[in-house]
Order: sequence, then C-alpha cells, then structure tokens
Amino acid sequence: MLDAMLKDMREKQPERIIAIGGSVIDCAKLFVLEGTASAEDMFLHRCTPEKSRELIAIPTTCGSGSEVSRISICELTSLHTKLGLAVDALYPDQAVLIPELLSKLPFFYFVTSGIDALIHASESFVSPKSNAYTRMFSAEAIRLLLHGFQVIAKEGEDARMRLLGDFMQASNFAGIAFGNTGTGAVHALSYPLSGIYHVTHGEANYQFFTAVFQTYEAREKYSVYDIKKLFSEALSCSMEDAFTCMETLFSTLLARKPLHEYGMKESEIKGFTDSVIESQQRLLSNSAIPLSRDEIHSIYKALF
Repeated sequence: MLDAMLKDMREKQPERIIAIGGSVIDCAKLFVLEGTASAEDMFLHRCTPEKSRELIAIPTTCGSGSEVSRISICELTSLHTKLGLAVDALYPDQAVLIPELLSKLPFFYFVTSGIDALIHASESFVSPKSNAYTRMFSAEAIRLLLHGFQVIAKEGEDARMRLLGDFMQASNFAGIAFGNTGTGAVHALSYPLSGIYHVTHGEANYQFFTAVFQTYEAREKYSVYDIKKLFSEALSCSMEDAFTCMETLFSTLLARKPLHEYGMKESEIKGFTDSVIESQQRLLSNSAIPLSRDEIHSIYKALF
C-alpha cells in the first residue's frame, strides 16, 4: 500500500505534505523523502533517507504522538511484524493540535489510543536514555491520562468529550518524551501480535504492559520504583497495589483478552519469541532491564 502511494506521490512531486489522521501521519513521513526506494528498503535501512518536502502533521487520535516524533511504524507483511524507522528526516515541520478532531473517534479506539500514549510515556520514563526533561513530559502525560481514564470509568463514555484537550495534550507530551528516548519491550513484544493477527497497536501494547513492567520489577525491584510511585499517586492507591489498580481501571474500559482469543496458537509462542529477539533489538536494548529469551517466552506463555 505504501509503495503504491509512494509511486503516486513521486509522479506528482508535491512541495509539501499535509497529514491528517493517526497512522496516516506515519505513512506521510515516508512521502517527504527523496529517491526511489521502496518502503521495505527504507524500514530495513537499505537506503540513506534525505528529506525534500515539508510535512505538516494534524493528529486525529490521542495515541501515537507521531506529530512530534522522528519515528514511523509500518507493518512489513513479508516479515509478519511491525518495524520502526527512526531518523531525523522524518520529523514533521509543523504540528497542529485540534482536540475537536478526537470527538468522532469511536470509544474503543479512543481508549486504546490513550493506553498507547500511556505506554509511550511509561516506557520513556524507565528508558536508559531518559533524563530530567523527558521524565517531566512523561510524568505529566501519565498524570493526565490516568486522571482522564478514572473520570471516564466513573462517569461513562461521554465524559471523554470534556477531556479531549487533556488526552491530545498527553499524547503530545508522551510523543515528545519517547521521541527522544524511544520505547522498549512492551512495544517489542506487541509487534508480532499486530503483524500476524492485525490487532490494533494500542490494544496489542495493552496486552503486555503490566506483564513486562512486573517482569522488570521481579528482576530488579528498584527499576520501576519511581514510576510505580507515580502510578500510585495518580491512582490514589498504595505502591504495592499500583499494577493491580491499573489493571482494574483498564478492565472497566476495555477487557483484556488472552492471546489465544486473537487466533494465536500455543505452538506460536516460540516463534513470537524468536521473532522479537531477531527483529526488535532496537526496542529490547532500550528496555528498563534487558529481558532474556526465557523471560520473553514466559510472558507470552503466561498471557496466552
């Protein structure tokens, strides 16, 4: 699909690209690049990207923060997984935030987008590349999102309409944070599920969020101490119960299903594990704690 759009764009040679959407922004980032390379060549780093057009990004979801990041995510159908291309040439020149554009977003996608932004902020917060500035953006995104989710859980779906600005701003803050630090193992483990079974990005990330963070904690308790403190304060619960309270909150908004309900087979647990290790080292190496093969395998098995 991307190659077809790239071909059309190269024939028309526009001076600028205006991207309005969610994944649309990730697609449009490729359109600013000069040359004749295919999308696969770009994502597998077989070419040197050079920017030749202006990009204006206008998000219609509250998840990716792509309007302020140098990252484009694409499903490579030949590899049955998603990959990320992260180069400075992909930074949009301008970002325009219009909260009202979230008003027609169906509730399911609103929730999964918001959870995706929360995971961006959380993975950025614990990233080895984080610093005082990125943690500031991450922390504010986490506070805004968890507050908003609690209001919606208490008052119902329609309550989100008065929170559109908060959710869009939180997504943007999270985008600034992870755009500088990258994400980690939650995203890495979610990509085979999205690539093979076409589970939406936010929902796929949701499957692995607490499982990955609890694995970090089991290995090294203090690796997630600061973020658990942040979660517990935002959720008004003890640090000990932070992950449980978060699961309870999300379950009122979106039931988390076992992986086999998406079509995944038990025999694929090994394949998913191998795929992540082979193709997602960019993310695995950016985790709070590098996960072993056995730990990745155990997470898939526990969630299956």
